[in-house]
Amino acid sequence: MTPIHTTLRTLVFGCLCLPAFALAQSASKPPAAASPPDTIVKLDEFAVTGSYGQSLERAVTTKRKAEYSLDAVNSEDIGKFPTRNVSEALQLVPGVTLDRQRGEGLYVSVRGLGPQFQNTELNGRTIAVNELVENGGVRGRNFRFEVLPSEFVSQIEVVKTTTADMDEGALGGNINIRTVKPLDIGRRITGSVRASYNDLTEKTDPSAAGLVSWVNEKETIGILFAGLDSRRHVRNDRSFNFGWNLDRFTSAIGPGLYTPTRTRPTIELENRKLLSGALSFQWHPTANWHTDIDILTTSLDVDYDEFGIDIFPDDRTFRTPAWVPGSQRIVGDTVVAGRISNVRWMASRETSLNRHNLTSGGIKQTWTSGPWTAIGDLNYSKAHSYHPKGRGTTRDRVAFFGPLEYDFSRGYKEIPVLRTDRSYSDPNNFVGQVMDYTPKDSKDKDFSLKADVSRTFDTVLKKVAIGAQRHERNRTYNRRDWTLSGVNDVPLATLGASFVEPFPVSNYLSSFGGDTPRTWLAPSKTAFYKLLYTDAVANEPLSNSDRRNSFVVDEKIDAAYIRGDFAFKLGDQAFTGNAGERYARTKQVSSGTLINGSTPVPVSYPKSYTNWLPSFNIRTDLFKDLVGRFAVSRVVTRPNVVDTAPRISVSRDSPTASGGNPELNPFLATQYDAAIEWYLNRKTTVTATLFYKKMDDYITAQNVTIQVPGRGDILVSTQVNGGSAKLSGYELAFNHGFSYLPAPFNHLGMQASYTRTESKANYFAGSRVIKDDIIGLSKSSYGLLGYFEQGPLSARVGYFWRDKFLTGIGSSVLAPSFTAPFGSVDAAVSVRLGQRYSLSLDVTNLAAAKKFVYAGSVLRPMEINNYGRTFSLAVSAKF
Repeated sequence: MTPIHTTLRTLVFGCLCLPAFALAQSASKPPAAASPPDTIVKLDEFAVTGSYGQSLERAVTTKRKAEYSLDAVNSEDIGKFPTRNVSEALQLVPGVTLDRQRGEGLYVSVRGLGPQFQNTELNGRTIAVNELVENGGVRGRNFRFEVLPSEFVSQIEVVKTTTADMDEGALGGNINIRTVKPLDIGRRITGSVRASYNDLTEKTDPSAAGLVSWVNEKETIGILFAGLDSRRHVRNDRSFNFGWNLDRFTSAIGPGLYTPTRTRPTIELENRKLLSGALSFQWHPTANWHTDIDILTTSLDVDYDEFGIDIFPDDRTFRTPAWVPGSQRIVGDTVVAGRISNVRWMASRETSLNRHNLTSGGIKQTWTSGPWTAIGDLNYSKAHSYHPKGRGTTRDRVAFFGPLEYDFSRGYKEIPVLRTDRSYSDPNNFVGQVMDYTPKDSKDKDFSLKADVSRTFDTVLKKVAIGAQRHERNRTYNRRDWTLSGVNDVPLATLGASFVEPFPVSNYLSSFGGDTPRTWLAPSKTAFYKLLYTDAVANEPLSNSDRRNSFVVDEKIDAAYIRGDFAFKLGDQAFTGNAGERYARTKQVSSGTLINGSTPVPVSYPKSYTNWLPSFNIRTDLFKDLVGRFAVSRVVTRPNVVDTAPRISVSRDSPTASGGNPELNPFLATQYDAAIEWYLNRKTTVTATLFYKKMDDYITAQNVTIQVPGRGDILVSTQVNGGSAKLSGYELAFNHGFSYLPAPFNHLGMQASYTRTESKANYFAGSRVIKDDIIGLSKSSYGLLGYFEQGPLSARVGYFWRDKFLTGIGSSVLAPSFTAPFGSVDAAVSVRLGQRYSLSLDVTNLAAAKKFVYAGSVLRPMEINNYGRTFSLAVSAKF
């Protein structure tokens, strides 16, 4: 047991024995305890008639009364600011940053810790996780917020310090998403229709949402139905480089230099269809008996279509590229320009239909008798991400060989020169290559049963709660990889005109200059598949590669806790808080198939571990409107599911692979949090928070080279324990209404937040040491939002910015990648038309910001992403 663990345990049991100590200090009656953690300010106004400023006040009230450090976003924040899903609403919270995919918020990071370190809950319950099956991406704990529409949400809490009764699993934050409940809003019918236009796709997309809430006269029974049908077209113009290699052409240009690897101008198109429904039933016949049932289901179809021209300056699979002597231009350790012969130019088409289904259902029973409260909560959720039959990932490839002249010297914010002496649009230049067909199926099942009993006291010890939980999770991942070579080296002209389609756009990255491919040959979406994927192929038995890629991970967690809430005085100073300890025993079984020579061998790796997780939170009103907080706790995040699976997945287009490690231990951390919160008035708050996290058993990458038959040397990346990392930083937040100014400026208000995080880290990427950088960590981030509300008019504009962050750690010979600083402007204006209707116009990415990535140095560009602006016009009604 660590010294800090011993100290925390002493704090826990010391606070449970506080009555004798506190009573000896003061005979005066202690103040009442703070509101219970599940207390929510009732939504007096919803959807159409609410005020953005009022919603901020409700969020501030929730924060002030909480027994631990949290930030909240209420329904009006979500409903009245441009948000396509829940994650985009969270950028209003200090310390929260988004990971966007093609312009839409997908993952959430808190205080610099990436998506896997957050524990996402729906109505206080764990929820299954969908996966990125589009390109085979699978993690296991990175919740994809795109499957949760913001239209169903009443409040989001981001809890940054833990208590013993909370589910363990978050080194970053516990994110609890509360859906709308009928007894909170009463009898209500609301609806909205929206038309969205993206200036890059040049398409207008419809969506419609509706909600019906009914309660009986006594307000003891409530039923709520909500539904959403949303359509959206997405286009992302991308100039993409897979990385920069060290010492690839040493005989020609010398050692210690980086040269580019595979580079791909790309157009990514999506046609997205989201259907979602929610049901909430509440039966509260008395104040002592509450039954709550919540069901949510969503289905998201993403029809993906990608057009690329891949350029391979260092691939030796077919021919050996050769450096043209004397052509190099070197800046520092980077060959920013040069000429290479025998380079493969490959026109590719990647398509798939990616379906993400999520269903979650839970029932909660609360019973109160005098000082006693008992709560039972049963929850089951299932996430299924897969390709429907015949719509797996197809990769059609045709290629020619020719020289490459490249020049990246203009920097990472400009398109590089990528030039050859042959046309990359003429079908007569190309021959067929292998086609891949890869269906994938990921199922995640999550079951949880919790029981809690608590008793209140009219003493310094205000409440004692104990509870137990059984949490079961199963992840099953199956993947098949067909590599079909029936047209390999066959001239494309011989195959016929049906194997080529028109290029989809004429303005690829048109706002950028530079001599790079702007249009190129587009292979057919279906012709290669119909020719090569025959019934005989479909009925082939599983290959060793298929078995090696698939796995099952079972996780069973038994947890129990004790928590004590206290309130006491020391002299004239009143304190409230809680202390407790959580016990969690994890039993994990990772199963898969390994290959012994050419023989598949089923394997199964059991692993179990126990964690004791003490926590302590205390708050005090330093002055009338000044609140002080302090918290310390021990927290855990279990490894990503894919990282514990016994699997090896080999890339088709590069000499790399990834594998799992069933022996991984979880991330553990000790964290401290201290805050000052100044509530000047209803419209003005200033908060400052210091935080510190020390992580043990940090999981890092390890790279080894193996021999794969037919492929030669393959660099395999896996995960191991052994690194160390520390985080420290501060958060500042300011909300203010300018009611003291002369009209009309007295209707102005603002929100501002700033987070600074420093990291101390020491771990490896192959043989290269990573110092003081953590995946997904931006050292600085801030948000600035201004709003105006007068009568029926409401307007908001916000700017959200984050500093650069580490995207990939690279390897011994591959430079790490960083996403460059990024800021986005979003705006909204709405007008109430009487008591029942409103009209709103939203704009996301108003300034048309682009996302850039570079490889360790700004001299080594990797990515340019442009996904345009989106304008949305909506009409809402309330009855």
